[in-house]
Amino acid sequence: MSGPRPLDPVGALIDPDDEVALLLDVIRLTTTGPDVERLAAEVARIITATTATDVCFVHVLDDSDRSLTLAGATPPFDGQVGRVRLPLGTGVSGWVARNREPVVIVEDKERDPRYVPIPALRGADFTSMASIPMELDPGDLVGVLNVHSVARRAFTGRDVELLRSIGRLVAGALHQARLHRRLAARERSHELFVERVVATQEAERRRMAADIHDGISQRLISLSYHLDAASNAADGDELAAQLGCARDLLGLALDEARSAIGGLRPPILDDLGLAGALDSLARSTAQLPVEAQVTDRRLPEHVEVALYRIAQECLQNVVKHAAASAAVIRFEVTGGIARLEVSDDGVGFDSGAPAGPGPDEAYGLRSMTERAELVGGRLRIRSRPGTGTTVTVTVPDG
Repeated sequence: MSGPRPLDPVGALIDPDDEVALLLDVIRLTTTGPDVERLAAEVARIITATTATDVCFVHVLDDSDRSLTLAGATPPFDGQVGRVRLPLGTGVSGWVARNREPVVIVEDKERDPRYVPIPALRGADFTSMASIPMELDPGDLVGVLNVHSVARRAFTGRDVELLRSIGRLVAGALHQARLHRRLAARERSHELFVERVVATQEAERRRMAADIHDGISQRLISLSYHLDAASNAADGDELAAQLGCARDLLGLALDEARSAIGGLRPPILDDLGLAGALDSLARSTAQLPVEAQVTDRRLPEHVEVALYRIAQECLQNVVKHAAASAAVIRFEVTGGIARLEVSDDGVGFDSGAPAGPGPDEAYGLRSMTERAELVGGRLRIRSRPGTGTTVTVTVPDG
């Protein structure tokens, strides 16, 4: 069995004059960004290049804190990154991770009871190794740093301290990179959840619209034909009058069905995108003139749907509550941000007042705010009595 033994200063990794340069290079690497694999690969490369060792492996503690994953390696082992996993306590690296103590093996690794061969890393090709815990603070492990050499090398106490210093520097950067990756994954998971929720809602609206079109609308049209035939064949003024009323009611029902279909899923949103749908919405608001100033730019479907619904709700609020003579819809995408703005010249209200608008308006504002937040956006309202109201929604583009 071979373990730590009296160390030969002839085997020093690096000239003392070059240690500072190496540490400065490592510090520089730790400030280059939150990419765990890239950082680990660069650290492995610079260590082998500077210390004249043959390979370097950087193993990072998994989120489960139960195993190590190879996060960085020098060629030809860089292809094994992400594939090699070691449970804590297994192999030399696993022992170091569990015990938070460095291990130096000068030769005869196979005789060390802690050693477990990993075929993908070809341990038999290398004679000597040093395995060092990477810690933020004593006991706060981030990973394990290993260096190997083909020729026999008696790693010195100074070598171990140098590698521990590198490990401490790298540990902080790797910890921050892991936190960044977890946060990014959580945000992406939230985005996917939102997309699925909105997609499910819109799929249900499509289904309901199709049911109305294929069922209610078709039956009402068929009924209209029968009423026309009955009207032509009937005798008596009273019967004709009743049938005339029936036709009027039927016309209203058809109009309501078409309006419901449009409200569930405006076909123009599928055909022309948000810009075309907003322009159509402006032209179809008969109660007051609405100007549309829109940029023809497609967005993800769930974002287009949310912005269209918000614009629709805004105009409904303007018609019901604002006593406005005109309104404007603006839509543009600049600097990676989609911006929707609906403004009117109506009576306005004190948007900063604690009580806010009335119950109906408050419900509409909550609904619009929730729609904006659901797609990662933000809704802002500017209004003062007598100066009209402007609702602005900003959403990241894509």
